[in-house]
Amino acid sequence: MRASPRSPILRPRSPVALALAALLAIPLSARLASAQALEVPQLSPHAKVEQRVGLTDFSIDYSSPGVKGRKVWGDVVPYDKGWRAGANGPTKLTASRDFTFGGAPVKAGTYAIFMVPAKTGPWTVVLSDDPSPSANDRDPKRDVVSVKITPAALPAPRERLIYVFSDTQDDRTSLDLEWEKVRIRVPITVDTKAQVAAAIEKVTGEAWRPHAAAASYYFNTGDHARALAMIDRSIAIQSTWRNEWLRAQILGKQGKKADATAAANRALTLGKDDPVFEKAVKEDVTKAIAGWK
Repeated sequence: MRASPRSPILRPRSPVALALAALLAIPLSARLASAQALEVPQLSPHAKVEQRVGLTDFSIDYSSPGVKGRKVWGDVVPYDKGWRAGANGPTKLTASRDFTFGGAPVKAGTYAIFMVPAKTGPWTVVLSDDPSPSANDRDPKRDVVSVKITPAALPAPRERLIYVFSDTQDDRTSLDLEWEKVRIRVPITVDTKAQVAAAIEKVTGEAWRPHAAAASYYFNTGDHARALAMIDRSIAIQSTWRNEWLRAQILGKQGKKADATAAANRALTLGKDDPVFEKAVKEDVTKAIAGWK
């Protein structure tokens, strides 16, 4: 009598085997896509141009569409309608200091550029603090400046839209859009002389401080002779209640009470109406003068 064949025994599969089986079940194309994202050139690649004008930093951030055999003006870019002056998203102009744009004053910051091309006559160029990606969604109430610019013909056609800062000098530049056969040039100015003058005033106005700091160090470490030499240099640059009061204390430590009193009185005069002096220092000065009598 023949024995009946045994039924196959189903053994549990390991977690590794199960994971491998699940992976093999995924289509090859999906596995490749998840392994590495495919990057291809953008139709309108991103671009950024930077320019320093005097002490002011400008940058223009945009995407650059191509002509590609198309009719640009009046077709790809309609006349008499708002255009974001680029592609993919808003074109952004950033300035680190206040400036003028087409003669109109503008505060430092980042602005979206929009344009309204015209078939004849000047175009409208707008700076807006509205970050909307589309000119159709732009809120005109957020326009910061709107200027009229007459387009000029390029000497040779330009396939891709570009922005250029041209004719840059210490106090001015021009922002040029060039595409197809058209150039739009917007003059930009900055008050570099006033900015430099303010910086010089700030630096020279504080020039007494390093010598006063050195005098304070010498005073606190007991080197009163060097402290006095340094504080006299500080006062020679500019007399303030801070360095006069420190001079008074140095002279007081040297036992020169009359000179110390004179310096302290100058500190009282210079510190009048200064909230820091009135609140934190005046009482100490007054007590010191009384003690030197």
